[in-house]
Amino acid sequence: MRAASLQTWNTEDQEAAVASPEAAVASPEAAAASPLLRPHRSHALRGILVPSSPQHFDDDGREKRTGTVWTAAAHIITAVIGSGVLSLAWAMAQLGWVAGPVILLLFAAITYYTCCLLSDCYRVGDPATGKRNYTYTEAVESYLGGGYVFFCGVCQYANMFGTGIGYTITASASAASILKSNCFHWHGHEADCSQNTSAYIVAFGVVQVIFSQLPNFHELWWLSVIAAVMSFSYATIAVGLALGQTISGPTGKTTLYGTQVGVDVADATQKTWLTFQALGNIAFAYSYTIILIEIQDTLRSPPAENKTMRQASILGVATTTAFYLMCGCLGYSAFGNSAPGNILAGFYEPYWLVDFANVCIVLHLVGGFQVFLQPLFAAVEAGAADRWPSSRQGHGGVNVFRLVWRTLFVGLITLGAVLLPFFNSILGILGSVAFWPLTVFFPVEMYIRQREIPRFSGTWLALQTLSFFCFIITIAAGAASVQGVRDSLKTYVPFQTRS
Repeated sequence: MRAASLQTWNTEDQEAAVASPEAAVASPEAAAASPLLRPHRSHALRGILVPSSPQHFDDDGREKRTGTVWTAAAHIITAVIGSGVLSLAWAMAQLGWVAGPVILLLFAAITYYTCCLLSDCYRVGDPATGKRNYTYTEAVESYLGGGYVFFCGVCQYANMFGTGIGYTITASASAASILKSNCFHWHGHEADCSQNTSAYIVAFGVVQVIFSQLPNFHELWWLSVIAAVMSFSYATIAVGLALGQTISGPTGKTTLYGTQVGVDVADATQKTWLTFQALGNIAFAYSYTIILIEIQDTLRSPPAENKTMRQASILGVATTTAFYLMCGCLGYSAFGNSAPGNILAGFYEPYWLVDFANVCIVLHLVGGFQVFLQPLFAAVEAGAADRWPSSRQGHGGVNVFRLVWRTLFVGLITLGAVLLPFFNSILGILGSVAFWPLTVFFPVEMYIRQREIPRFSGTWLALQTLSFFCFIITIAAGAASVQGVRDSLKTYVPFQTRS
C-alpha cells in the first residue's frame, strides 16, 4: 500500500461539531482554547460539545494519540510493501549479485537516515512541545515556505497522478494474467495464450469512475486493512513461488553483474539504460516518506514522537529490506537474467495459487487507487469551492462538478495507462519523481533550517552532497525510464499488441 488515512479526528469533524445549535454556547475559538470543551468523537456527527477531562486530549486539543513504536512500524511496513515489490527480481537481474543487494541496502540506509531527519521536523521548535505539523506539506510550509510549498505540491500531485497510472497498469496486467495462467493450465504451454491488456485497463478505469463518486471513500478504514492484507498476501506468494522454483528448478542463468551485453541485451548502451531504470524501480519500492508525518501524528507522547519514530523507522525499514532481499534475490535465482518485469508473470503453476495472488493484486489496487487519489480529489474540490462556492452545491442530489471532474480525471489516467502500459518503465519514472524531492531534498533542507546549520560547514556540505548524489540518481533513473517508454512505443499499438 502506498497511502492510507491515519487521522480519526480532523478539522471537518471540529467544524461540524461547533456548527450545531447545541454548541451555540461556545464559539469555535473558545472550544479551541479550552481542553475541557472539545468535540467528543462519539458526538462529532451530531455537533455536540461535551466536557471532558484534560488527560483525554493532547497538547493540540485533539484526542489522545495512542500509537506506539510497534503500530508505527506496522504502518511503515504496510505502506512500503506494495506493487513495487513485484519488480525487484527484474531490477536484480539488471544489476547482478554484486550491485543488486548493495544498492538495495544503500537505498534502505538513505531512506532510514532521511526519515530520521524528517521525523525531527514533526514539531516546530522544541521536539517535545513545539507546534505539530499534521502533514508533509504543513512541515514544508512551516520550515521552508514560499516556492518550496508549491514545488512540494507539484511533486506530490505528480506522484499521485503517476501512481494512478501505475496502479491501473499493474491491476490490468494481473487481471490478464489470471486468464493467461488458466489458458496455459488447460491448453498447455505451447498454446497461444497472449492477452491484450488494453481492454482490462478500460474495465479498471470504468470501475474507478464509479468508486470515485462515493463520498468520503478515503475515510473507510477497512479499505486500508484489506489493501494491507492483499499486499502481504501476493508479496508472500511471490517469495514462496520463487523459493520453490529455486529449490526444485528449472532456474535461469545468473551472473555477478546481471544481464550480459550481447547475450541478454543488445549493447552497452541498453545495459546502461536498464541499470538506471532498475534504480528507479528500487526507489519506487522504498518511497513512503510522503506519509511519514501522518504516521508520526498517531504516536503518543512522552517520549517525544521523533524518538519513537526513529525506532519505528529502523524496525520498518529493516523488515521491508529483508523481505525485499528475499523477493529480489530469490526471484533472480529462479529466473536468472531473463527475470520478468513483474515476478508473478513468470509463474503459471500451481495455477490456482497464481490466480489467487493476481486476484489479491487487483483487489489491493482497486482500493489503493481510491485511497491514494482521494487527497488530490479533496485538494482540487476545496480549491474550486473557494473560487466558485456554487460548486459545493448539488443538483437533484448530484454534485455536478464532482461527477464531471472526477470522471474526466480517472478517464485521463486510464488513457495514459492505455497509451503507456509499460510496468517497469512507469515504476522507474514514479520512483525518480518521488525519491529525490520527497525522500531526500525536503527532509535535508528542513533539517538544515531547523538546526540552523551554517552554510558551507562540514555538516551542511555532507547533507548537500547526499542530496546532490540522490539528485543524480533521480535524473539518471528518470531519463532511463523515459527512454524505456520510448523504445517500447516503437512496437506497441494500443488494443492490438498482445503479451
